[in-house]
Amino acid sequence: MNINMPTTAIEGIVPVMLTPFLDSGEVDYAGLERLIEWYVAHRSDALFAVAQSSEMQFLTLPERVAIARFVVEKVGGRIPVVASGHISDSIGDQIEELRAVASTGVQGIVLVTNRLDPKHEGTAVFLANLHQLLSALPPEVPLGLYECPAPYRRLLTDDELKVCIDSGRFVMLKDVSCDLSTVVRRVAMAEGSPLKILNANAAIAWDAMKAGAAGFNGVFNNFHPDLYQWLRSDSASHPALAEALSTFLVLAAVSEALGYPALAKMYHQRIGTFSSIGCRAIDYDVRQRFWALDAVLDKIVAGTEDFRSKICALSLEPRHGKAG
Repeated sequence: MNINMPTTAIEGIVPVMLTPFLDSGEVDYAGLERLIEWYVAHRSDALFAVAQSSEMQFLTLPERVAIARFVVEKVGGRIPVVASGHISDSIGDQIEELRAVASTGVQGIVLVTNRLDPKHEGTAVFLANLHQLLSALPPEVPLGLYECPAPYRRLLTDDELKVCIDSGRFVMLKDVSCDLSTVVRRVAMAEGSPLKILNANAAIAWDAMKAGAAGFNGVFNNFHPDLYQWLRSDSASHPALAEALSTFLVLAAVSEALGYPALAKMYHQRIGTFSSIGCRAIDYDVRQRFWALDAVLDKIVAGTEDFRSKICALSLEPRHGKAG
């Protein structure tokens, strides 16, 4: 195993960050700063910047680097920050973009699995490209893995994952298998290593955490990371509420198909985080394509606030027992 063992743990509730844009199309850094503070205030354990939710495929390299650096600076060490921005086809370009992101001070750079095998040629190509990147990237910076769905979902084989674990350089996998048995198997494979398995699928989020996954790294952390945090950290003594909350979170997350990430930006415009819902990844009017979208969002907001109120009420219940 590599002697340069990473020390940064990326686990818990880890939002994949949005990128707000001004109506002019430029990055809205004031909105991004408000978003960072919202994530921190709503019990996020780490942040994943410059990911697919950030519309990284539509950001220039200078923009990807500037966003990663901005997030690191504004977080100010309160929680860890990792970033990807790994979008290029050629290994030379990948080395350039990953080194540039590493220079921003992030606590980890995240490799996209489909970029290591862009033509879907198999394990030999994946491992050859992996070893080339490992040789070129700064050994002191921890690494992550991300089974990003775009341009295609490239799941790791067990053999590939074992190579990554045995390198000692990886601290997280954003698991996009969407399969509980796969998550459980990977958790067992990574036991005793620095690598943490972070499930990204809301449908199995609570079950995966109960089965040993180190947290949740899904897109609906952009709506209610605190509710996922309560499920992870505080739900054991309130099983009925936890079951109801888990069901709500699954059903709410189905709306990802309705114009995400614009849908999440609609939410953040409502609460004052963003001034615009503009996206580079979406070139259509989401309200026109998805009828009654605001009504759907109304229900998500109402459910979110209802569960927040119920959880808050638990903390106000009188404690019974002998006074100290």
